[in-house]
Amino acid sequence: MMHCLLHTAEMREADRRAIAGDVAPAISGQALMEAAGAAVAAAAAAELPALAAERPRRVLVACGPGNNGGDGFVAARLLAEMGHAVVVALLGPREALRGDAAAAAALWPGDVVPLAAADPRNADLVIDALFGAGLARDVASEPEAFLRAAAACAVPIVAVDVPSGVDGDTGAIRGYAAPATVTVTFARRKPGHLLLPGRTLCGRLHLADIGIADAVIASLAPRTFAAEEALFADAFPRPAIDAHKYSRGHVLVLSGPADATGAARLVARGALRIGAGAVTVGSPRDALAVNAAHLTAIMLRPCDDADDLGGLLADERINVVALGPGLGRQRARALVEAASRGAHAPDRALVLDADALTAYAGDHEALAEVGARVRAAVLTPHAGEFGKLFSGCPPVREAPSKLAAARAAAAATGAIVIHKGPDSVIAAPDGRAAINTTGTPYLATAGAGDALAGFVAGLLAQGMPPFEAAAAAAHLHGRAGEAVGPGLIAEDLPEAVPALLARLVR
Repeated sequence: MMHCLLHTAEMREADRRAIAGDVAPAISGQALMEAAGAAVAAAAAAELPALAAERPRRVLVACGPGNNGGDGFVAARLLAEMGHAVVVALLGPREALRGDAAAAAALWPGDVVPLAAADPRNADLVIDALFGAGLARDVASEPEAFLRAAAACAVPIVAVDVPSGVDGDTGAIRGYAAPATVTVTFARRKPGHLLLPGRTLCGRLHLADIGIADAVIASLAPRTFAAEEALFADAFPRPAIDAHKYSRGHVLVLSGPADATGAARLVARGALRIGAGAVTVGSPRDALAVNAAHLTAIMLRPCDDADDLGGLLADERINVVALGPGLGRQRARALVEAASRGAHAPDRALVLDADALTAYAGDHEALAEVGARVRAAVLTPHAGEFGKLFSGCPPVREAPSKLAAARAAAAATGAIVIHKGPDSVIAAPDGRAAINTTGTPYLATAGAGDALAGFVAGLLAQGMPPFEAAAAAAHLHGRAGEAVGPGLIAEDLPEAVPALLARLVR
């Protein structure tokens, strides 16, 4: 269950159920706070240089008026017991603290200074315990001034739950947020830890077990996940001993004209490398020679138009069609329609990218009709394609986050949607969604998205469920990029896959 992500409302409910003992043996709110503060103190101590003989290390703990501040009071007490010189600065009056936060503050033996009087320039480390993931208002005034001063000092900042100002559900910045060196969060990660821009401010993310049982998390039936191996490993295809090439699936990739063939070959190579047993490129006749000069294990067939495609799809062994890159909008739409029809369409999956998406700009309803005719459809838009495709869909256009927008897009089309980017979101029509955690800026190169479409197609061909296939493809695509690193070009991505698969399927 560690790959589950909890929205802030779910985290509050997890706390409530853990304290009430509804699902597992009860744990008090004070015990949860003590465990959270101890995790923060341990992370802070690890960031501090060894205690010097001439002076203890100075820690400034900035506490807010809620439970986040209570965690800060616990961390302050424990760090002082370790021998560090700790100053606690509080936003608001001490008498305003309530519940477990008030109890934690009562155990702090030292003085408390107003936040406005605290100077982070005098600290070796700052603990940001001002606001947690459920922040309901923008950071401004005294908290903003303090956080800006702390950021300007370049001292290590340990954030409690999230850097104050980061929305735990969306990753958006509420007013201002100072970048943390380390963020300590509890029980499970939150979407805002993985979505941009919040992801860039968390520093190293440390997930602490504070005593909320896995059964409590499971009882919430989370629908948001990190796109990590635990999400898809059980569904990942592993060939049987009696496998043959067609039992491992046959992908048909449609090529553009002679001057636009490379994208289709990248898709095809990606599908083959990730395990599809057979891959065919359907090529316009004027591009057959160009494609033939580059293909070896990948088969080649002529395909100029929808009629040609219908003839190819009479072969029931073709169980996935990937199309869009390099096709041109008009041709792409005709081919998408043809790919979704015929006697074998209900057994076929489609992977639609690039021109196959922009051909339906503002007309997502028509694309939903396409998806309803096939076994599964996976859409792989980048931000620009996503905006064009759903320009006429208010629930998508007005969604408060990338995660919510991807979910709305999947619901509107009945398709799996991979909303690509450095924080790619994979969403299913049933409400499940995953945020990818892998990747590198070196993936910002022409053709990288084509390789991703190929990975999706190859996994679908082997019978992997569509949501898990899309999540696995995004994860492995990022891992392949990380493995290559500087100098990466799209052709490198399929070649990095075998080493990744060798570890995954072991």
